[in-house]
Amino acid sequence: MGHRNDARRERPRVPAQPTGRVVHDRRWRRDLHSAVRCSAALLALLLVTDGLAGTLDAGRALLWAGLAALLFAVLLPARISAGDGWLASRTLLGTHRIHTDLLVSVRCRDGIARRLILRDALGNRLELDPRVLITNPALWHLLDTGARRSEAAGVLRCGRTALRRVSARIEEETARTVFRVSDLD
Repeated sequence: MGHRNDARRERPRVPAQPTGRVVHDRRWRRDLHSAVRCSAALLALLLVTDGLAGTLDAGRALLWAGLAALLFAVLLPARISAGDGWLASRTLLGTHRIHTDLLVSVRCRDGIARRLILRDALGNRLELDPRVLITNPALWHLLDTGARRSEAAGVLRCGRTALRRVSARIEEETARTVFRVSDLD
């Protein structure tokens, strides 16, 4: 006879290795180029200003290059990709991957930078900007499909409200785009 907590100790069945279509953030490349341009502009501005002041030397040039590299690291966007049953975010610090079929919670953290925090039953955690999902309907579709599977399996404990909010924003943006393209706005 098992204990009441035995169900919690069992590890959920992990879906097979992802196969099929992989979808990436369409805006990532543009955001990457923006980060490079901003960093290069800062470096050029600092070097020119320091050069015109007559105080530029190798040490200061290295310092300015380090500052520009730091700005690049801060501005570099996470590369979001998804497939059937998974969602991944690759940053400078590594790759975070969750199984959308095993989502346990979805939380929306409001503030200056809105973040969607996803956790799966295996203990994996992924944080992303909801705008990535709004501007990439294919990513949203894969996440929503996995979340629905989690909910149907009884794994998703909290977060359906946060997903509904993102869904409403996506529908709103889609309607705006349709009106804009149709010249009805």
